[in-house]
Amino acid sequence: MFADDARPEQYRRFERPVPSWFSEAGLGIFIHWGAYSVPAWAEPIGELGTFDAEYWFAHNPYAEWYANTIRIEGSSAAQHHREVFGGAPYDDFLDAWKAEDFDPDDWASLFARAGARYVVPTTKHHDGICLWDAPGTEGRNTVARGPRRDLVGEIAAATRRAGLRFGTYYSGGLDWHVADFGPLTGTSFDGQRPKDEEYTRYANAHVRDLVERYAPDVLWNDIEWPDAGKPEGPLSLVGVLEDFYAAAPEGVVNDRFGATHWDFRTSEYQQGRDLESGAWENCRGIGYSFGYNQVEGPEHHLTGPGAVKHLLDVVSRGGNLLLDVGPTASGRIPELQRRCLEGLADWMAVNSAAVHGTTTVEESVARPSGQQGHDDDGSGATWVRWTRSGEVLNSVVDASGEVALPLTASAVELGSARLLDGTPVSAREGAGGEASVVVDVPQSAVQHGPAVVAFTLGARA
Repeated sequence: MFADDARPEQYRRFERPVPSWFSEAGLGIFIHWGAYSVPAWAEPIGELGTFDAEYWFAHNPYAEWYANTIRIEGSSAAQHHREVFGGAPYDDFLDAWKAEDFDPDDWASLFARAGARYVVPTTKHHDGICLWDAPGTEGRNTVARGPRRDLVGEIAAATRRAGLRFGTYYSGGLDWHVADFGPLTGTSFDGQRPKDEEYTRYANAHVRDLVERYAPDVLWNDIEWPDAGKPEGPLSLVGVLEDFYAAAPEGVVNDRFGATHWDFRTSEYQQGRDLESGAWENCRGIGYSFGYNQVEGPEHHLTGPGAVKHLLDVVSRGGNLLLDVGPTASGRIPELQRRCLEGLADWMAVNSAAVHGTTTVEESVARPSGQQGHDDDGSGATWVRWTRSGEVLNSVVDASGEVALPLTASAVELGSARLLDGTPVSAREGAGGEASVVVDVPQSAVQHGPAVVAFTLGARA
């Protein structure tokens, strides 16, 4: 990554404030759906950022990396592929992928109820298979084979019918069909990605086609951009970005084009989770994989309340959560993933004001406690996160009954404490002085996840 003042000169023309719709969104939905959804297999070892790279690649829990993992000698995926599919060519999965139960309006309705403000499906993952009739693919796409449908176009239309913004994920850095360097097994992608002019033309044509056809609000690239397209010249990414911003003046670009341009930074699962300044986004699956993994069980998935806590941990630090679903090959959202999103929808139906359009809270006013994914931080402290909506301070509390909040009492009007549905909440200064406020949280408030106790900020805040 590079600092703002280190961006190459030719890309500085794109610098501007991040559009308010993005900074106020809080939640987006990622969709990983591809030929890899047919085998739908990976080892559910855990989250990215908690393993060393060599072990990670050999036991990759990302089902969408199936085409890579099955080529790693001695891997469980390679053994599974031999035993179950007889070592069949990967492209057999494209022809077996039918999407017969795909209902894009059902998807979009669920995403909207869950509180998402934008949706970003994969249009081409590292396997090189395009989910629209992309130029130059010679029939290796979902219009000519497999589903025989423009999946990108159908998702885009349904997303916008639901009132949400639409984005596109595109793997600019890897394409194992166009340029196969053998399986990735370690930390460096540099020697494993195509960088030449021919691939640059191919990728440029794809992204320009996505922009022209679907006018996405988000360009979400992955794993770099071919080096031949970075300098000034006829193949430059500059021209692609000019087309994008002309079509979507309020569009945003992520930070995975390499040393070029970005509007927001990204982290993934636990990798890079220390982002807290500027515009940023954390992406992760509901389970340990982005693509559907039939091996995963309830113990590998976020529940509705767990998703709420992860979302609020991100939003309270100034970011957006891009939460991924991995549909089955038939086009259904798996039950455990749907259950998580429905739980999130139940919570957002009452408490979305603590997420959308909020800003961070200074620690001189209120302080978080409890680790992400845990009830406490080892000190017995209750899990609490904070957001601000204008003159309203929102405390998101994973507890009920009498709770001591790490809140400066003089920063708020104690008599204003209430749930977001207006139910009054008793609040008083804690025994430790004005460094804490004790509230009595009703039990019913935490039925679908953490409660939200709101306060009107005082003059001091």
